[in-house]
Amino acid sequence: MLAQLMKQLLYLEIPTPDIAAVQLWLHQQTAETLGLVTPCTLHATSSGLQIITESAHLTVFLWQHLNTTYLKVMQWSDQPILGQKTWLHTFESTLKTAFPYRPQPFPEIDLTSSDIFAALAPFYPLTAQYFQKIPNGEADLQRAYWWEKRWRNTVKQGPQPTAPNPIVDAAPPTPEADSAWDIVIVGGALGALTAAMMARLGYKVALVERIKFGRMNREWNISRTELQTLVDVGLLTPDELESVIAKEYQDNFNLFFSGNNPPAARSSVLYTPTVLNIAMDCDRLLQLCGEKLLAAGGQIFECTEFEQAFLEPEAVTLQVRDLQTDQTSYLQSRLLIDAMGTASQIAQQINGGQAFDSVCPTIGGVVKNGFAPGVWDQNYGEPLFTNGDTSRGRQLIWEMFPGENNDLTIYLFYYHQISAENPGSLLELFEDFFTNLPDYRRCDLDQLEWRKAAFGYIPGRFSRNAQDRLPGCDRILSIGDAASLNSPLIFTGFGSLVRNLPRVTHLLQTALQGNLLSGQDLGLVNAYQDNLAATWIFSRGMMAKPQSTLPPYWINAILNAIFGVLSTEPPDQVDDFIKDRGGWLFMTRTILKAGVRMPKIPWWVMRAIGIQELLRWVPTYLTFTWAALMSFLFSGWLPELLQRWQQPLAQHWPRLWLQLLSWSYRLTYGIGKPKLFLRLPPAPENATVAES
Repeated sequence: MLAQLMKQLLYLEIPTPDIAAVQLWLHQQTAETLGLVTPCTLHATSSGLQIITESAHLTVFLWQHLNTTYLKVMQWSDQPILGQKTWLHTFESTLKTAFPYRPQPFPEIDLTSSDIFAALAPFYPLTAQYFQKIPNGEADLQRAYWWEKRWRNTVKQGPQPTAPNPIVDAAPPTPEADSAWDIVIVGGALGALTAAMMARLGYKVALVERIKFGRMNREWNISRTELQTLVDVGLLTPDELESVIAKEYQDNFNLFFSGNNPPAARSSVLYTPTVLNIAMDCDRLLQLCGEKLLAAGGQIFECTEFEQAFLEPEAVTLQVRDLQTDQTSYLQSRLLIDAMGTASQIAQQINGGQAFDSVCPTIGGVVKNGFAPGVWDQNYGEPLFTNGDTSRGRQLIWEMFPGENNDLTIYLFYYHQISAENPGSLLELFEDFFTNLPDYRRCDLDQLEWRKAAFGYIPGRFSRNAQDRLPGCDRILSIGDAASLNSPLIFTGFGSLVRNLPRVTHLLQTALQGNLLSGQDLGLVNAYQDNLAATWIFSRGMMAKPQSTLPPYWINAILNAIFGVLSTEPPDQVDDFIKDRGGWLFMTRTILKAGVRMPKIPWWVMRAIGIQELLRWVPTYLTFTWAALMSFLFSGWLPELLQRWQQPLAQHWPRLWLQLLSWSYRLTYGIGKPKLFLRLPPAPENATVAES
C-alpha cells in the first residue's frame, strides 16, 4: 500500500561532499523558513526530515555518493500538502542559495620548502597519500600539477593572452640556427608516429619532447582494424604490430546508471567486442617509432622545452631549451609541426586564444595487483560505465581495460565545456577517483599495487565546417590533440590520428613537395571528418552544468536512450559508429529512434546547450548531409581517377593537385570511409639506429 502512495516530488544534487552540513541546515528549518502555509509538524531524522500535516506526509531523504550530496522529497500520502507546488519551488531555490556550487580554487604551492605531497595534502589529501604508492609518483604528481596550472592559465588568458606569443614574425637578423631540418615536430607522443612516417619518406626530421622520450601520461587502446593501418601504410611490419599489443581481449561492456531514470530511459548492456579491445604497449610503440626516426637520419631532443618560433619567409627557427643543462639552442626548419596537445600555446595563438571549447579531463592509473579474485575477468573491458548521476556539475564516467599480465587500466573522466571560472581540474578529479574507486570496483585502496598514474586533458572543438578551426599558419601545422580534430563523442585522439595517419601524411608530403607551406595551403592538411563534426551535439549534450535546473539523472537518461537504440542495431554498424565511421543514415536513424524512445531528450538537450547552440548545429548537419551525398556520387570512382592523374597535375599545377587530393580524402576519410593511397617504401635492410 505504501508503494502505491509513494510519489517522488523533487530530486536534487547538492554540490557539496559535506552531507552533515546539509543535514544540519534541514534540522534548523521551521515551517516559516521553509515557506509552509499549512499547520505541520517537523521531525528531524538521521536521513533528513519529515513533514507531517493533517492530510499529507512528506519525507526529505539525504544520501552521499560520488563525493557529493543528493536529496529527494517523497510524498507518502494520497493527498498533497496545501500549496505544495509553490512550496517545492521555494524549498529548491532556498536550498540552492544555501549551498551554491563553488569551484575549488587552484592552490599556488611552493616546492622550495616542501615536496609535492606535503604541499598538496591540505587540498587533495587522498591524491597526495596514494601518489606516494605509485612508482615515479612524485614526478607524475608534479607534472599533473604543472599541466593543470598551464591549462588554467591558457583558459584564463582567453582571446587576449598576456603571456609572450610563441610565434614571432621575425625581423632580420634572426637567431643563428644550430641545425637545419625539413620538419621539426614538437611533442613526442602522438608526434612520434608522424615523425617516423615523414622520416621514412626521406625528410630530415627532428623531434622535440619536453620529458624523457618514450614516457606516456596516458595509456592507449584501439581496435585491431584501426591498428592494422600502421601495417597497411608500411610503418610497422606484422611482427612489429604484434609486439606493440599488450593485451587483446574478448568483449567490452557499456552500461549506464539508471536507478533514478524513468522506465523508458533504461537499457541493457551494450556489447562492443571489437571497439578499443586492444591495450597498447605504448612504450614499445614509441620505441619503434624512435628507432625508425633515428635510422632514417632524424634526431630526438628529449627533456627539451619549446619556447618560441621565429617565422621567416623561407623557414621557421625554433628556440628550445634543454631542461637538464638549461642551454638554449636554435633549430631551423621548413615546417614546424605542433603536437603538444592541450599544452600547446601555438594552437591557442593561431586560433585567437580559443583553440579548444571543450575538454575531457581524464585521470586514473594502471593497477597490477590488489583486487580480490573474481572482482574482474581479464577477458573483458568496460569502455563506458556510470555508477551515479551528475556530481558537482559533471557526469563522471569510468573506463576499465585489461592490460599486460593482470594489469587493469582504470580511468575516470567527464565531458566539460570550458570556462574561465571552471576550466576543468585534474587534481580535483584525482581526489574523486581515490574516493570513489572502492565503490566502483570493490577494492581496498591500501592493498592496491600500482604500476603508473595516467592523466591528461583531451581537447575538443565544436567545428561547424572544415574552415571553422585553423590547423596552422604559414610554415606551422597542428596535428593530433593540438588540432582538436578528434572525435567529439569519444575523444580518442590516438585512434583518430592512427585512422587518419595515411591521409595526413600523404597531404603533408604533397605540400612539402610543392613547397606549399602557407597557412592557406596547410589548412588543407587536416583530419577533419564531416561525420564527426555532426556528432558534437552528443558530447555537448552530455556536459552538465553546476546548479542546473535539469534533474541529476538527465545525462544517464540520454546515454541509456541512445545506447538502448544501439543495442538493437546491427553490430557491424554500431562498430563503425563508435569507430568514427558512422554514416549519415545510421546517425540520423539513431537520433530519431532515441527521440521516440525518450521524447524529453530534445527538450533536455535544448535546455542544456541553448537554442543558439542548437541552431549552430543545424548547418553542420546539413553540411554532413551534402558531404554524404557527394561521397555517394563520387567516392567510388573519382579518387582512383585522380591518383592516375597525379603526375601531370603535381608537376604543372601543384596547388590544384593539393586541393584535389584534399577533396578526394574528404569524400572518403572525411565521412568515415578510408581508402589507402599511400604506402611507405621498404626500409633498408641494413638500417642502423643513429645516435641522438
